[in-house]
Amino acid sequence: MTEHNNNNNSIFPKGDKLSNDWFTGNAFLTPLLAKDKNNEFAMGSVTFEKGARTNWHTHPKGQVLIVTEGEGFYQEKGKPARIIKKGDVVNIPENVEHWHGASAKSKMVHIAITNYLGDTNVVWLEAVSEEDYKNVNK
Repeated sequence: MTEHNNNNNSIFPKGDKLSNDWFTGNAFLTPLLAKDKNNEFAMGSVTFEKGARTNWHTHPKGQVLIVTEGEGFYQEKGKPARIIKKGDVVNIPENVEHWHGASAKSKMVHIAITNYLGDTNVVWLEAVSEEDYKNVNK
């Protein structure tokens, strides 16, 4: 039997590092399903090391996150951040500015199901400030 990765608790391999243009810290992606003629979405497993997070961003047709490991945060602009952990499902409405990522104390892995509007599935915005991130980790 072949091991897929070094961490037996993970469902999918860690994947390739994501660009620090859109992520703070170390985040990794394993693509699971590409958009095709039957599916108007892409699906991937995203691993956030401790302290890693997305920039603020929106999705023109929304996104669903399924947390498979660890603990982190999800925050919509103008609302308090909420803790998300293994087993949580987050349904993100279209065009809602938000970010998500690991806590300062735990890595977090989620499956992201991201819908497309035409050829666009994400609009990236500014990074989450260190001050804002520290405030949610209190």
